[in-house]
Amino acid sequence: MSVVLEAEISPQMSTEAAVRLAELAEEAGFARLGISDVVYWPDSFMVQALCAQATRRIAVGAMVTNPYTRHPVVLAAALATLDDLAGGRAFCGLGVGAGLEPLGIDYPKPVAALRRAVTEIRTLLGGGEVGGERLIRPPTHPIPISIGTRSPQVMRLAGEVADIALVGGRYLSAGLAAQYRSWLAEGAGRVGRTLEDLEVAPRLTLCCSADGDLARRSVKRYVAHYLTLIRPAELDVDPDRMTAVEAALERSQGWYFDHNRTDDSALDELIDNRLVEAFTIVGTPEECAQQLEAVLDMGFTSVSLNLAATARRTAAEGLAETITSFSPVVAALASHL
Repeated sequence: MSVVLEAEISPQMSTEAAVRLAELAEEAGFARLGISDVVYWPDSFMVQALCAQATRRIAVGAMVTNPYTRHPVVLAAALATLDDLAGGRAFCGLGVGAGLEPLGIDYPKPVAALRRAVTEIRTLLGGGEVGGERLIRPPTHPIPISIGTRSPQVMRLAGEVADIALVGGRYLSAGLAAQYRSWLAEGAGRVGRTLEDLEVAPRLTLCCSADGDLARRSVKRYVAHYLTLIRPAELDVDPDRMTAVEAALERSQGWYFDHNRTDDSALDELIDNRLVEAFTIVGTPEECAQQLEAVLDMGFTSVSLNLAATARRTAAEGLAETITSFSPVVAALASHL
């Protein structure tokens, strides 16, 4: 059985530090490296290019970009350039996008926008015309396109058109895994495909350290964010606790994945280890290995891991700890293929 592990880094640190994290991810054995595309943060595609230059094996791409701030034609040209630089290691993650409200963008017609983006990108990368024009230098390698989503409608679209479907909102259960496959299969069936025609990877958060308690404390804000977003009924969270978590998030500041954020202190008690472990791959390398094995037992052969920094002095230091601590897990998994 071949297992694909994908790592995602949000590039809030210096470019030099982001490139070093890419090198660590490659050394750890990850198959793909995604660079988050976040407005007002360091430019994802510039960071991708530098990461591609500094590595030799790992695939590099956006995790995920969107068709609103980046026109599909612009994306196709950027992908062709990245693939040329990376020697055929580029991929592209697409999604509806997040955090675009300050730009006055309200995600109009997301399914139609993503469908058009995939169609136009693929046409241009294949040497065809969009708007009566072609890319001057189309790629010589196929470039996989992944679609990341929690939406049933977009998941059906991924079943139709994606090479890779990145599904879910950090929480995963056997029931949800089956539901995701059902939506993907429904979309695939519309165009005569099956689930075997695409790679399916749940999107999960990873925080790993020799100090398992530190790792668990480091992701409480992540868990609070996704708990209030997903609200899994099977977790049976008391309504009063959920209300208190929502209030604590209102008092917190910054993105949940921003290392310089301010987390309300009430989250420390409201988000207990049961909730932390329900929403993340977290803890010591041994604990993370057990949790990852449980995911693979649900029938997945790919996992997309959004890397969370341990609570160290800087984001780069915390992310490096997560990568290096987790590397024995990657190596052990590879040795059993």
